[in-house]
Amino acid sequence: MSYLEAIILGIIQGLTEFLPVSSSGHLEIAKVLFGNKAVPQESLTFTVVLHFATALSTLFVFRKEVFDIIKGLFQFKWNDESKFSIKIIISMLPAVLIGLMFEKQLEAFFNGNLLMVGFMLLITALLLLLADKAKNTNKSVSYKNAFIIGVSQAIAMLPGISRSGATISTSVLLGVDRNKAARFSFLMVVPLIFGKIAKDIYGGEINLHGDQIGVMSVGFIAAFISGLFACNWMISLVKNSKLYYFAIYCFIIGILAITFTYFNF
Repeated sequence: MSYLEAIILGIIQGLTEFLPVSSSGHLEIAKVLFGNKAVPQESLTFTVVLHFATALSTLFVFRKEVFDIIKGLFQFKWNDESKFSIKIIISMLPAVLIGLMFEKQLEAFFNGNLLMVGFMLLITALLLLLADKAKNTNKSVSYKNAFIIGVSQAIAMLPGISRSGATISTSVLLGVDRNKAARFSFLMVVPLIFGKIAKDIYGGEINLHGDQIGVMSVGFIAAFISGLFACNWMISLVKNSKLYYFAIYCFIIGILAITFTYFNF
């Protein structure tokens, strides 16, 4: 993988992690177009590194909220911060269980399977259309909602299903306020990404060679910077109910991915 490809993939990851168009799906499409022949494990390692970059950009954008949550937790009281943290933990459970039970099977999906990516993008488009038509409320995320949203996040581990699209759409369809839905969606994935990084490092699954560090670093920086832009943009889009345009985009890209696969068999 060249430095230019790493930069492009990093920008794609940073933009599509927050915009509801599936970052993993777009990365797989880009890898196929670039002719990336990396084995699934190496491909997944680069994907994890880029996700780590966008997790840091999330923390930066929500730094005040994260600081308030941490400060509230150290008060050791049953306060709003404690309740929010419990909901985050509940939302993580489905993805953690699926990730641990089907880790190898999930890794196999990150090998340029454009047909699957195409169909999953069509599902993402449908979710966005439904959410865009939902009425806005002032409702917060409940414990039950947190688990259901967590199930959506687990399903979104498949490339082509937008994580932010699935979780925000599920939240809005459950009647959660759009602004609160976006905030919860972006923060709920951060512990999972950090946990995945820690697990892979501890298990020795991430072994970067000297010639990979530069490429990974360039991709990381590109994903972080573009992620800062996309995160703020997405919050504004969700509040203003403009998911319809992304539904059209996902539908078009999904059809193109399916068509490309058909004519390249």
